[in-house]
Amino acid sequence: MHPAAASNLVGMAKSAVKQPETRLGLVRRARRMVRVLGEGYPDAHCELDFVDPLQLLVAVVLSAQTTDVRVNQVTPALFKRYATAADYAAADRTELEELIKPTGFYRNKATSLIGLGSALVERFGGEVPGRLEDLVTLPGVGRKTANVVLGDAFGVPGITVDTHFGRLVRRWGWTQEEDPVKVEHAIGALVERKEWTLLSHRTIFHGRRVCHARTPACGACLLAPQCPSYGIGQVDPVKAQKLVKGEEAPHLIDLAERVRAGEKLA
Repeated sequence: MHPAAASNLVGMAKSAVKQPETRLGLVRRARRMVRVLGEGYPDAHCELDFVDPLQLLVAVVLSAQTTDVRVNQVTPALFKRYATAADYAAADRTELEELIKPTGFYRNKATSLIGLGSALVERFGGEVPGRLEDLVTLPGVGRKTANVVLGDAFGVPGITVDTHFGRLVRRWGWTQEEDPVKVEHAIGALVERKEWTLLSHRTIFHGRRVCHARTPACGACLLAPQCPSYGIGQVDPVKAQKLVKGEEAPHLIDLAERVRAGEKLA
């Protein structure tokens, strides 16, 4: 990287930290970052495998404290055995626990799945409801799970505040809230409603691929000029590029190089 480009990037990052930001400035910066994320992750999506709302609901419940990859390894056999809410309601606990055991916390998750199956049968005709206020009444279903289901199964915009999302929006200076519900409301006030679902996916993708919890790849980040936390991770471009994960890595690294060269994305 040319020294001038490196100096320019560091200067922009320092300015983002030192200069007070108005509310209007924050909104404009956040929405520009949303657009840049769209260039970086045009195909971002829910990484859980499902074909209907019930499968997605079950998969999200299972995803607590484990990875989507692990859940996707478990669900084919699970979905073959349990196809309806009534199937979960009538499930043999021992059999169900054995199927979902690899996801961890399997006893609690089995209780949630049997309970939500019963609740769906008793109160919703065996169908997954398409309203937040109904979804959060189901056993094992909080706002995060409900928003995933609404956004990806019903096309209803929702903000999914998982560990990655919360970490990144705080690093970006969009909010300092820690409580997931407060984070959801704060970001909802910054970003247009139509962007909520894709923003959630793209932010989670970015957290998994670039903005890692321990050592973010700052030197290979397409958001570097807009990020007030630039510099908390690896800033050397060559070293940072080695930290970028996923099949999108070449595309993300190319965008970051263009940004360092002075190109404005979005």
